[in-house]
Amino acid sequence: MPRSAVTQLMFEGRAEEAMTLYVSLFKGTVDRTEKYGPGEYGAEGTIKRAEFTLGGHRLACIDSPAKHAFTFTPSASLFVECADENELDKAFAVLSEGGAVLMPPSNYGFSQKFTWVNDRFGVSWQLNLA
Repeated sequence: MPRSAVTQLMFEGRAEEAMTLYVSLFKGTVDRTEKYGPGEYGAEGTIKRAEFTLGGHRLACIDSPAKHAFTFTPSASLFVECADENELDKAFAVLSEGGAVLMPPSNYGFSQKFTWVNDRFGVSWQLNLA
């Protein structure tokens, strides 16, 4: 049995920027941050590993020192149940800025209001108003 399961997000130099945005937008917490130091494999000052919490969900992020031919995909997304329409609209505005709207905010029949966006970092978000 695992000790825990955490959603891991891998960036290439923008982990701290993304984490700061998410924590401020969803009133989360940064629980731990470790940065690369001088002479380490990753770029000095970037995120070696950080942990944060959004709505009780634990996440971690890193800045990968290795370049990859892949990034995030919408087939894995963070699904957020918004408290009210104002929260959904604000999150949509912030997350879609510089990103891509996969499904614009609307009533799709399965909820009062739903939207799906990729943010400027490539992370996919489903925002739902039940």
